[in-house]
Amino acid sequence: MRTAPRNNRRRGTALAALLLSVMLAGAGCNGVGDADSGGDGAKGAAAAPQEEGGRAGNESAADSGLADGSGAKQKEPDGNPKLAQHIIRTANLRVRVESVPSALDKVRTAAADAGGIVGSETTDRDGKGNERSRIVLRVPQEQYGAVLQALEGTGKVLERSDKAEDVTEQVVDVDSRIKTQRASVERIRALMDKATKLSDVVTLESELSTRQADLESLLAQQASLKDRTSLATITLHLTESGAKPAPKDEDDPGFLDALSGGWNALVNVAKWIVIVLAAIAPWAAVLLILFLLWRLSGRRVPRRTPALALGGGGARPDPDAPDSPSTAPAPASPAPCPNQEPTGTNPPSSDSNPPPTGANPPSTDPQPPATGPKPPADPGA
Repeated sequence: MRTAPRNNRRRGTALAALLLSVMLAGAGCNGVGDADSGGDGAKGAAAAPQEEGGRAGNESAADSGLADGSGAKQKEPDGNPKLAQHIIRTANLRVRVESVPSALDKVRTAAADAGGIVGSETTDRDGKGNERSRIVLRVPQEQYGAVLQALEGTGKVLERSDKAEDVTEQVVDVDSRIKTQRASVERIRALMDKATKLSDVVTLESELSTRQADLESLLAQQASLKDRTSLATITLHLTESGAKPAPKDEDDPGFLDALSGGWNALVNVAKWIVIVLAAIAPWAAVLLILFLLWRLSGRRVPRRTPALALGGGGARPDPDAPDSPSTAPAPASPAPCPNQEPTGTNPPSSDSNPPPTGANPPSTDPQPPATGPKPPADPGA
C-alpha cells in the first residue's frame, strides 16, 4: 500500500523537473536539462524525446540539401566533412533592341531551354511611343552564365550588374535551430501524454503552441533560402531604339508640292481665324447687349421744347404760324382832319400784316385825345 504513493510522488517530481527544464531551455538551445534525480520514471520519460529529437535532427539535415547538392556534406582528403557553399545570385541587365516583341520571344525561349521560369513581365511605351519591357527570370544556378550570354546577344547592352551573396552560415544556423525546435516539440508532446493534472496540461499546451509557431517560422526561412540559392534571379530591361530619320528629298519642289503647301497654309489660316473669332465672340456679345440697352434708354426719355417769352399774357406761340417779331412797335396812326372831330378811337392800322395769332384782343377803352398841337390842314385835301 505504501509503494503506490511513493511511485506517484516520484512521477510527479519527475514531471515537474522536466517541465521546468523545458521552460528554461531556449528555442535555439542545444542542451537539455537532466532529470535523473527524479527517479526511474523520469529517466524513461526523457529517453523517448531524445530519441525522437535525434531522428528529427537527421531529417532536418537531409532536408537542408538543395537541388544542386550544395547542402550535402562533402569529405575532404583528410576525412573531415565540408559543407558546400550556398550562394544567392542576382543580375540586372539593360539591353537596347530593334524590336521588343521579337526580343521577348528570344528571352522566353532561353529561359525555357535552361529549365527556368518567367517570374513577371511588364510592357508599356515611353513618351516617344517606343515600346519597352521589364521581365524577371528565375533560372537554375548551373545555367546562370549561359542565360546571361543569351540575353546579351539580343541587342546592345547598355547596363549590367551582377551580385553574389554567400548565405552558407545562415543556412546552417537555420537547419540547426529547426533540429533543436523539433526535438523540443516532441518532448512537450511526450510530457502532455504523461501529465495527470489539469494545470500541467494547460501549461504544456501553451508551451507547445509557442514552440510550434517558432518551428513553422524557421521552416519558412529554410524554404526561402532554398528557393533563392537554387534559382538565380535575372531582371532584364528591354528598350527600343529611336526611329531612324527619313532621308531628305533633295529634288526641287513640283506642282503637287506647291499645291500641298498652299492647302496646308489655307488650313492653318482658317484655323487661326476660327480661334480669333472664338476669342472675340464673348466680347462682341457683351458690347452688342450694351449698345441695345443704350438705344432703348434713349428712346424712352421725352424731348423738352423751351417756351418763348411773349409780351403780355405769356401765351405760347403757334408753331405753325409764320415767324414775326412780337416786340415790334405798332405804326403811328395818321393825324385827323381839321374838320373832323376825333372819334376817341384810333383808326385801324393800315399795315397789311395781320396781328400775330394768339395775341391779346384790342382794348375797348377809349383813347384819350391827343394833347399835342394839331397839324395844319392839307390845302389839297
